[in-house]
Amino acid sequence: MQKVELLSPAGTLEKLKIAFDFGADAVYGGVSHFSLRIRSGKEFSMEEFAEGIEYAHERGKKVYVTINGFPFNSQLNLLKKHILAMAELNPDAFIVATPGVLKLCHDLVPNMPLHLSTQANVMNVLDAKIFYDMGAVRIITAREISLKDLVAIKTELPELELEVFVHGSMCFAYSGRCLISTLQSGRVPNRGSCANDCRFDYELYAANPETGTLFRLDEEEGVGTYIMNAKDLNLASHMKEILDSGVVDSVKIEGRTKTAYYAATTAKAYRMAIDDYYDEEFNAEKYQYELQSLQNRGYTDAYLVSRPFEKHDTQSLDFTMQFGTHQVSGVVNEEGTHFLCKYKTLPNDELEVVAPIGSEIAMVDNEIGSIYERDGRIYLKLKQLLAQNGKLWEEVHSGNVNPMTLPASLPAYTFLRTSAHLGMGTYSKR
Repeated sequence: MQKVELLSPAGTLEKLKIAFDFGADAVYGGVSHFSLRIRSGKEFSMEEFAEGIEYAHERGKKVYVTINGFPFNSQLNLLKKHILAMAELNPDAFIVATPGVLKLCHDLVPNMPLHLSTQANVMNVLDAKIFYDMGAVRIITAREISLKDLVAIKTELPELELEVFVHGSMCFAYSGRCLISTLQSGRVPNRGSCANDCRFDYELYAANPETGTLFRLDEEEGVGTYIMNAKDLNLASHMKEILDSGVVDSVKIEGRTKTAYYAATTAKAYRMAIDDYYDEEFNAEKYQYELQSLQNRGYTDAYLVSRPFEKHDTQSLDFTMQFGTHQVSGVVNEEGTHFLCKYKTLPNDELEVVAPIGSEIAMVDNEIGSIYERDGRIYLKLKQLLAQNGKLWEEVHSGNVNPMTLPASLPAYTFLRTSAHLGMGTYSKR
């Protein structure tokens, strides 16, 4: 039986490697303004992206290139050059959003598999068939689609691959068709430069145009004025229903501009969910333990398993971001011998070890510290904070660039985390 594909975001070369190490089958990313994430595109050079594709192929993994922006006429010649340049890197597919770009890619690189972006808003059999007939081998369906409609599309078009989002940020607008950022800051969401204006806290006013009177409306306690702030998608607990349908070929995680820890944790959680499903050992609590450790806007299961008009819990009105259950304390270097501090760390702090999928970790107890297992999880305690340069520290903080010695080697990109302090609560973040 072929398992569903787990598709993770890759905003940088490091995040690409981390996503694969923590369980992703494929990643998606881009290098230019033709991608809908300009910032993450700028963090990838052509050389790094080529290295990432080579890294993936050496491990039997895949890389999909995002060319899913909406180009101006003045950009078409540059777009053609970009398509040909990306094809030279030998990726596994292009992700495109418009019929014109779909046809252009098909004409320029006829052997390249083409995936239709969620920005095309495919919700039904008619639209799916049109794009399938135009050459799309996979459709990334609209976030507003239902599982029932996915079944209908697959029944009509059994050869068409279907990909769905299962985790990450949700847009206030219909499948990202938003102009709020354009109106307020001149940054165009559908050309990759969204300013996330929907995440702001707004003051509300009532005006009387006849008298020129303007009243400020007071916020009702407990309601809030983050009036356009959508919660984050989290379908880990529904993976059994999704895979039971038998119509989903790829499950996708949003978040190319999010942290390396996010890339690792989401890949690990959904990798476990997928593998456990096929092993008939599905345990939603286990996956949520990981996902709740991430900063989030509150979680919702959105619309795949419920109709939009049936949902009343998809917005966070009183805050824009909240801390997760854990705080990242350190990240192990590629050599596996030291870690860089990401949070205040003291001797004898208990740090949970979050290692890549399938890692073998030795239990040790020496003068540097100990690594041990408790209740099925691996922990680390440092008896002394010994830097690579030989200096002993009484405590280390985020921003300390001195690599700290581990009591034993750990896999590259292993994360060390601690339970978040009480009272961290929520905070406002653009």
